[in-house]
Amino acid sequence: MTTDLATARRNTRVLMAAQALGGATGPIVISLGGLVGQGLSPDPALVTLPVSAFNLGLAVGTLPAAFVMRRLGRRSGYVLGACIAMASGLTAALGIALAGFALFCLGTFAAGLSSAYVQTYRFAATDAAEGALRDKAIARVMLGGLAAAIIGPQIVIWTRDALPGVPFAGSFLGLSLLALIAIPILLRLRGTKPPPRHGSAVAGGRSLSQILATPRYLLAVATGIVSYGLMTFVMTAAPIAMVGHGHSVGHAALGIQWHVLAMFGPSFVTGHLMARFGKERVAAVGLFLIASSSVVALGGFDLGHFWISLVLLGIGWNFGFIGATAMVADCHTPEERTKVQGANDFLVFGTVATASFFSGSLLHASGWEAINWLVFPAVALVLVPLVWRAARGR
Repeated sequence: MTTDLATARRNTRVLMAAQALGGATGPIVISLGGLVGQGLSPDPALVTLPVSAFNLGLAVGTLPAAFVMRRLGRRSGYVLGACIAMASGLTAALGIALAGFALFCLGTFAAGLSSAYVQTYRFAATDAAEGALRDKAIARVMLGGLAAAIIGPQIVIWTRDALPGVPFAGSFLGLSLLALIAIPILLRLRGTKPPPRHGSAVAGGRSLSQILATPRYLLAVATGIVSYGLMTFVMTAAPIAMVGHGHSVGHAALGIQWHVLAMFGPSFVTGHLMARFGKERVAAVGLFLIASSSVVALGGFDLGHFWISLVLLGIGWNFGFIGATAMVADCHTPEERTKVQGANDFLVFGTVATASFFSGSLLHASGWEAINWLVFPAVALVLVPLVWRAARGR
């Protein structure tokens, strides 16, 4: 089918704007989940449960989101996701107002469910694009994450005391407002009809078990799992490790800010690099940079080592994860896209949720060095076949 350039470019702009709004949910929840948990949790060991609930909701929501979009199409699915985000913010704010820890965690869990839809924006940009334009569309949508990394924290700063006597509730109302603003933007999405169906099976599509047995798809999924899983694993532990080695909370926050900027900033060039050198090569460079970040981290505990390590980790995630996304987009037909992408995101974000659960406990038990030593075998496991495939493709 001939690529509709006008539709592809329009959808990319729409999805980039929607990413900037919907992608702010994560920074808001992650910034405030632990702080609110400190005030509401009946057990100090559970203070980070709201953030873990968010990650769990993200993992659990991937397959239902894929099913909804397969049935209703991208646009209707994304509007539903924005409605869930609105409800999540209202629920979390009500939990704070009523001092209900369980209700607040339910709100952050629902925020994770809504984020499962946001995570597929990068795939939706490829629906009306082909070839090099598809790779560039993925990278451009991810640029919206750069705006989200700024919008989310600013919402927290501007609204955390908006409701007198109920700190942070205003920030979750702000989350709901962002979702409301996103709805008319998402309604401008084009070319999102669900694929033709015959009975209960999608016409012309392979079964998921057949696709999972494809080495090319398995390598693409593994690349995404390692890129995102290791980034979460190290990033979650980094602020705690920085403070534990004598650095201030402000320095730790600044290190995370540079890390997030490094995650999304390279998206200006990632698409061009994939078009020129190939997505497998770009992903391989990303994994190499993730390993390099651990080399720097193991070199010392001064501020420079932490910050440089976090910046390398962010750039490595960008190349690795966007490269993996483009690889997944090459592994399916239009009829198969939602189930293939849903299975990929379920595996990737299931790993992310697991990494966020265990990073802190491993840091407490074995230290910052152990966190970074575990990066190397995980990278090697995927980097070797990735380099082999890149060389073979050449």
